[in-house]
Parts: sequence; C-alpha cells; structure tokens
Amino acid sequence: MPRKKRQANRKNKNKKKTEESLSWVVTGIVSILVAILALLRFGWLGKELANLLRLLIGDSYLLGGAFLAILGLVMLIYGQPPRFGFKRTSGLILAYLGLLYILASRFFNVRSVHSEFLTAFKNVIFEELARANVTVSVGGGWIGSFLYGILYQLLGQIGGLCLAVLNIISGILMFFDVKFRSLVAAFQKISRSFIQQSKDGAGQLKEKYSEYREQQRKDPNNREKLTDPWRDSEEAKPSLPEIQVAEQHPDPPVTNSLELDDLLKPRSQAEDDQKMILADQQVDHGLDKSTVSYDDNYQFPPLSLLKAVHASDQSSDKDKTRQNTAILEETFKSFGVEVNVKRAILGPTITRYEVQPAVGVKVSRIVNLADDLALALAAKDIRIEAPIPGKPYIGIEVPNQKAQSVAFKDAMEHQDQKAKDHPLMVPLGKDVTGQIISADLTKMPHLLVAGSTGSGKSVAINTILTSILMKARPDEVKLVLIDPKMVELSVYSGVPHLMIPVVTDSRLASKALKKVVDEMERRYKLFAAGSVRNMGEYNRKVAENNKDTSRPVMEPLPYILVVVDELSDLMMVGGHDVENSIVRLGQMARAAGIHMILATQRPSVDVITGLIKANVPSRISFAVSSGVDSRTILDQVGAEKLLGRGDMLYLPIGASKPDRIQGGYIDVDEVEAVVDWVKGQQSAEYDEKMIPQAGDDDESSDDDVDDEYYQQAVDLVRRQQSASTSMLQRRFRIGYNRAARLIDELEEHGVVGPPEGSKPRKVLLPPEGQEE
Repeated sequence: MPRKKRQANRKNKNKKKTEESLSWVVTGIVSILVAILALLRFGWLGKELANLLRLLIGDSYLLGGAFLAILGLVMLIYGQPPRFGFKRTSGLILAYLGLLYILASRFFNVRSVHSEFLTAFKNVIFEELARANVTVSVGGGWIGSFLYGILYQLLGQIGGLCLAVLNIISGILMFFDVKFRSLVAAFQKISRSFIQQSKDGAGQLKEKYSEYREQQRKDPNNREKLTDPWRDSEEAKPSLPEIQVAEQHPDPPVTNSLELDDLLKPRSQAEDDQKMILADQQVDHGLDKSTVSYDDNYQFPPLSLLKAVHASDQSSDKDKTRQNTAILEETFKSFGVEVNVKRAILGPTITRYEVQPAVGVKVSRIVNLADDLALALAAKDIRIEAPIPGKPYIGIEVPNQKAQSVAFKDAMEHQDQKAKDHPLMVPLGKDVTGQIISADLTKMPHLLVAGSTGSGKSVAINTILTSILMKARPDEVKLVLIDPKMVELSVYSGVPHLMIPVVTDSRLASKALKKVVDEMERRYKLFAAGSVRNMGEYNRKVAENNKDTSRPVMEPLPYILVVVDELSDLMMVGGHDVENSIVRLGQMARAAGIHMILATQRPSVDVITGLIKANVPSRISFAVSSGVDSRTILDQVGAEKLLGRGDMLYLPIGASKPDRIQGGYIDVDEVEAVVDWVKGQQSAEYDEKMIPQAGDDDESSDDDVDDEYYQQAVDLVRRQQSASTSMLQRRFRIGYNRAARLIDELEEHGVVGPPEGSKPRKVLLPPEGQEE
C-alpha cells in the first residue's frame, strides 16, 4: 500500500508539472505573438499593442518588445520562465529605469515642457491611441515621465541625468556580476601602469637630452653660444623693449617716423599702419578725446531689475487641440480633400496644426478653405503657412483661447551664449515651438518695423533698446534716437549711450540724419587710410597700435544705432532729404558700423518708398489693417491676420518666408529701472559736433540752385514788393520745384511772410533805397 501511494503521488506531481509547463508554453506563445504584432505594427491591432507598450515604457518599446519575444521563446522551449538571481534582476531594473529617464528628459526638452510632465505625456500618447498611429516620440512612457517629474524637482535636469547614467552603469555591473572591488583594482592597476610608463619615458628622454647637451659642449663651434646666457634670454623674450635710436636726436618727428618694430614688418603693413596713424590725427573724429572717459568699473544692469510673468493656465487649449484635430480632418474630408494632421504645437498665442496633404492634393485647395476652416473651428481668424519651410507639411495657425505672455526677462535669460555676448544681438520673443528668436542687428543690417496703433511696435523698440543697454558699454554702442511723437523714447534721455540728446523736432531730425551720413563718410576716410574694409578690421588695428606705448593713442570706433520711432512724420516734413539720408545709410553704413531701425504705424507707399524698401532688407510687421499694408511692408499678405499685442511676422534678410513670433513684453517700470541703473554708472557725454542745430546750413541739397538764384530773388522781390512761385518761374525760367524752394528759403530768412491762401505773400523787407 505505501508503494502504491508513492507511485500515485509521483504521478500527480508529474501531472501538475506537465500542466504547469503547458501553461508556461501557452504564455510564451502569446508573448511571442504580442511582441511580433507590436514590433512590426501589423494593422490596427498591432499599432494599438505598440501604443500600449509605449504607454508604459515609451520609445524603448522596441527593446521591451524584443525582451518580451525572448522571454516567450525561453518559456516555449523550456516550459518555464528564465530564472535570474535577485542581484541580476535588480541590476536590469536599475539600468532600464535610467534609460527611461534619459528618454523622458529628451522628450520634455524638445517640447520645452517644465511642469505638468504627466499631463503633457498623456496628451501625446492618448492622441496616438485615438488615431492608432505610431508617429511621434513619447519619451520614456508613463514610468519615465513619473520618474522625471520627481527627480526634476529634487535634483534638477543635470542632477537627474547624472543619477540616470550612474544607474545604468551600476545596473550593468550588477547584471554581469562585476564586483566593485575588482573594478577599482583594475582601474588602479591600469592607472599605475600608465604612470610608470610615463616616468620611464620621461627618464629616457632626459638621458637622451643629456647626451645631446654633452655632444654640443664637445663641439668648439657651439662653446661661445652656450656660455652666453643673456643671448639666450633675449632670444627667448623678443617682447622686451628695444633701444630706440631716435632718442639720440634732439627733436624726433613723432608722426612722420616709423618705429623700429615697424621696420621688422613687411613694408606694406608698416606703411598702412603709419597711414592710419596720420589719418587718425588729421581726420576729424567728432569726439573730443579730452572729455571722453569711460569708467573701468562700469557694471551692466542685472536681470533682477526685470519682472517675471507668471505662466497662465493653458490646459483648456491643450484639451482643445485634440478636438480641433478631429474637426480639421472632418472638415477637409467633407470638402473632398484628403489630409492627415500630423501634430499640433501649442505656442504662446497660437496653436499650429501641421497638416500633410495626400498625394495629388494641391496646396491651393487647402489655402482656399481658410474661411471654412475658421468657421468650423469657431476661430476669430486663421493663418495658413503653405508650406512650412523645411517640412513637407502645411501649417494652420489657430489663435489660443488664453494667450501666454512672453516676459522680456525670460527672453534675456534663455538666449544662447553667442547672443548673450554680442551687444547687438537682441531677443525678439518666442516662436510657436517656444524657442527664443534673436536678431543680429549687424547682419540685418537695417530693420523696418511697421504696425498699427496698439499692435506692440513701441514695446518691441523698447525691448531692443533695453537689451542693448543691458549688454553693451557706452564705448561699444552709441545711440541716435529720433522721436517726433515726443513720448516714446524720452525715457532714455540722459543715458550714457546717447551720442546726442533725443531729437524730438522733425526739422532737426532731418539734419541729425545728415550728421550721421557725415560720420559715415568720416569713417570711410579712416578705413581708406588704414587699408581696411570695415569697422571690425579698423578696431583690430587700433588695438594693435595701442599696445605699443610709444605710438599715439587711437580711439576705437563704436557701433552707432539710429532709431526713428515715427518715419511718416519725418517724411511729411522733409521727405526728400530724409529719404536721401536713409538711402545713403542703407547702401553704405553697414561696413562703417552704423545701423538703422525705422518704425512707422502707417506702412503706405508714400512713407515706405521703393528706395527705402530696397535698402532696408529686414522687416518686422505687427498687426496691420489690410493686406495692402502687409504687402507694402513684407511684400506678401499675412500681417492683417495677426492678433496684436506683440504678435509679429519677422522677415530677416535672405529669408523667403517670415517667422511668426510672440514678442517679449517689457513695461515702463522695467525700462525706467534699467535706465536709472545705467545713468547711475556713468553720465551722458554728448558729441557736440553731431548735435543738429536750427541754424545749420543744408549742405546735402540736390544742387546749389539756392546759392545761385537766392540773391537775385531777394532783389526782385524787394523791387516788385510781391512774391509768388509763378513770378519766379517766369522771371528766372526755372521749374516749379526750384521756384517753390526759393520761396521757402525767402520765408525762412524773413524776406517774405507765410502764405495767405490765394493772395500773394507779403514782402517783409522795404524797397531798395527806403531802408531808413
């Protein structure tokens, strides 16, 4: 009986093992099928299985699927799962968690997400699940996003990455059962071996050098050279001051003689340097060197003077993107246009939906549906960018329900290092992807800004000027501010960066521009004398010259930025002269380090003429009233669909299509805080020769007709006791424009009175012979 019982128990155990093995085999087969469907994404089911894996482990679903297939294969062959020890299992989990954290970090950095990580991940993965697509990156899945949200708050981004890499290394060592003690011992052994080899090599090199020195001593030709230590020291230090032969002469000519180190240069370079020194002394610098002084302790304004803008809640817009995606596809389908909405990018003020049309669908069919799409989305207005530069998609830009302001402080903090170091690299704002867009004024080289009232034009100018004040010293950048409205730029009065006081008189503004043209011509004379092509080369030569204390000190040239806040007012008062000055500066001022920013709220063809547009290649357009104004400023429509309040289209030089940017916001209190800081560092020192005066002669007229006929016109008017344009036309046989200019000059000099409608002008001077 006991034997029969043992046999029955043995049979039951074998039966249980067989049944358990069979269940593991079935589990293995199911695992293999799921892995194959998910990895190869066969049909709807395969894509959804892949998305379920991505929900947990993100972009590493291929690695997870492969591991699942191997696990299933082991269970199919052996009838049981593989058995790992606790140490190996822990190591595998540690390494995999580190990998998921790195994937999550890359995902959130690309999308510029700094909070609500799980919400951002769920929006993406649920959209993929709803459409059964496996197209966009989802980072490290739910697990990676959860870990990233915890470690980002505790350790920051860099600390979390360091911990993730340490986890991966530790996990690999634990999985392969590599002991930490043996690893340290191997590192010590390799290090000691390397150090010993370095010592042996250094000893052998020292012995060879000693042998070489011994052979040199035995050579009689080298004995004198070896016993002269002073000669060796002089050869080793060529920068020591040399004896100047000119000191033996009682009256050495300072400006007309070359220094001894110039004779060692090639002849052409020495002659160029001497020419530049002579030109620097002969050409009028405009700056009084005896009064210009810069404080070496000058400190830039800190970012703490600026205010941070609290992020607004855009969760409703995030939820709206999924609805709008389905609405767009349904609307296109109802009009017989087959498209696929690839993704939606939530920006500060707009959301851009990237739409890929099917093969054979014309872009014009999508563009012509703009109004129908706006109706379906219940949007104020939409803008279609067809196509997006560098992508095979069409962008449909829809306004957000809640706009997110872009703080100027945030733009300054997140500029790249190159932009932070360059004084004329100014932040404009954020694009739809959240990236900071900066503009280099030296490469523009001139900028035209237009926009209706309240669109953000003046705020943009304030951000540009404040950025320069925060990054540039007064000796690096000089400002010429022209503000006919007398309210926008007056806050900058007294800053040390100003070359002249803020110009508020429209008549003086024309003369101020002519002064800038004269400064440009003066700089080109210096460049020609020094055989240089631009301001950068000239300043490098000046720096080399000033290193030699025996030479006359030369002043480096600063950048000059001319800002005109209202161009239309200047064109009304002195259109021809203003246009001539702007065109000359636009054509030639870049190499001289002079740049312009021209702003207007009336972008019509009589303000922005063809010559001005041709010579000011970079443009920024804020919201305008019509497509005609948009074509005037950008040569294309689109600006009439902007939302205002800093929403802009930026078209830099060389670009075919503009970028849509939400401009940075800075209020008056922030500007005043920065201005007060700069004023406290240094007082303003104006260039007297650049300040326009009411009595300055107009030296840049088209011709000298005023000088030729002016006295004859005075004599004629005094004799006739009457003055009119038609009378001067008949008497001197000149055109209307020339006669009208003569009348204006007579009025300006007090010969005739102002116009009185249809009546002739009054003559203010008595007839000849009746002065008494």
